[in-house]
Amino acid sequence: MTNILKALVRLREERRDAQNQVQKLGEAISVLEKLTRGAGSTAHAGAPHRAKRVLSAAGRRRISLAQKARWAKIRQARKAA
Repeated sequence: MTNILKALVRLREERRDAQNQVQKLGEAISVLEKLTRGAGSTAHAGAPHRAKRVLSAAGRRRISLAQKARWAKIRQARKAA
């Protein structure tokens, strides 16, 4: 029974040490984020993400047709040259 108690005490010590290390890492990350944000970065840590944009079928079709027209114009320019 004493072996189990010793193991339990040791595991609790390791958990406490790991929690301390995680806290130190969090502090280091926080300092680095403050340094990068102070340098004019526009990134915001923890900022809410935008909802995913949905493109309608008509919008996709317009984009597709416009791109095909661009490629046709390029092909015409190549044939003329």
